[in-house]
Amino acid sequence: MPAPDQQFHQVQHVTVLPEHSGQRIDNFLMSLFKTVPRGLVYRLLRTGQVRVNKGRIKPAYKLSVGDDIRIPPVTVTTEVGVHVPAAVIKQVEASVIAENSHWIVLNKPAGLAVHGGTGVRFGVIDAIHKAFDNTSISLVHRLDRETSGVLVLAKNRPSAVHFQDSLRAGKVGKQYSALLTGEFENTVAVDAPLLKGQPETGDRMVTVDHLAGKPARSLITSIEAGPVCSLVDVQIDTGRTHQIRVHAAHTGHPVLGDPRYGDRTVNRLVNNLSDRSLSKIERRRMFLHAREIVFPGMPDQPDPSVAPDDQSVSADDHKKKLDCSAKTLIFAAPTDPSWQRVRHELNAK
Repeated sequence: MPAPDQQFHQVQHVTVLPEHSGQRIDNFLMSLFKTVPRGLVYRLLRTGQVRVNKGRIKPAYKLSVGDDIRIPPVTVTTEVGVHVPAAVIKQVEASVIAENSHWIVLNKPAGLAVHGGTGVRFGVIDAIHKAFDNTSISLVHRLDRETSGVLVLAKNRPSAVHFQDSLRAGKVGKQYSALLTGEFENTVAVDAPLLKGQPETGDRMVTVDHLAGKPARSLITSIEAGPVCSLVDVQIDTGRTHQIRVHAAHTGHPVLGDPRYGDRTVNRLVNNLSDRSLSKIERRRMFLHAREIVFPGMPDQPDPSVAPDDQSVSADDHKKKLDCSAKTLIFAAPTDPSWQRVRHELNAK
């Protein structure tokens, strides 16, 4: 494999080695062109300039050992990286809830994108690269920009492959908390296929489509119902784009604060609450939180990166790392205290 960020002045062919087997072609290209905009990578794929075994492929194509990748001429800027404000790097560092030699686990703040894209200059992954001075760290799943909660990143390729394999095998469990508009009672199993819009045409909405949509299932359980908003637990069997948001709206009870699928009238009520302790971010956020994730640990546990008698590691930090070394990993992050204040004031109206 060519060195990352080298200049590709002419067409080159790269043969996939074992360490890249199973990796998505878009992620492979972004690791190869570290300072190239993501949009350019997807344009190269969409226009067929990047080919595998002489054929066009989609961004989600998984590489196999021996695949021949055609790399078109690309000019890579090595001197300019992604600028991440120091305050954001500090915020992301403070959100780390666990770490070992395989994983970094965050309680991602609401409003922070996981990666840069259209109209977004940087994301969590860029801040993590800066904070840990390690560009090998990768996202293994995603959360919407507006969603807070548990986010897992892999420190190396084997860890990333392990997580993705676990995800495909249905061994990754996710639990969410949400505030839904209206009085949501009981438990509702939503089985509604979802269809993504076409971003290139400006349509970024996801809709329920029983003919062309992909299977999507969510189990929404009422925890505490109220006349204006209700606290619920959500479990998902699939991980479609905007799944919980669209499924909640499909039941007639959209996520509180959702700017795309939500109830604008109720959302404005949150912004006008009298509780002065609520910040502008807390008033304008979407109330969806990834509360817990469960997945199998790496087969080489326990983690050798921390010795039990390492006196340089504090008791709290040592516990963080050892918690990452169980055979089944469970990471949880509670909802922000502002949720309770918002819920109580809205339902008291």
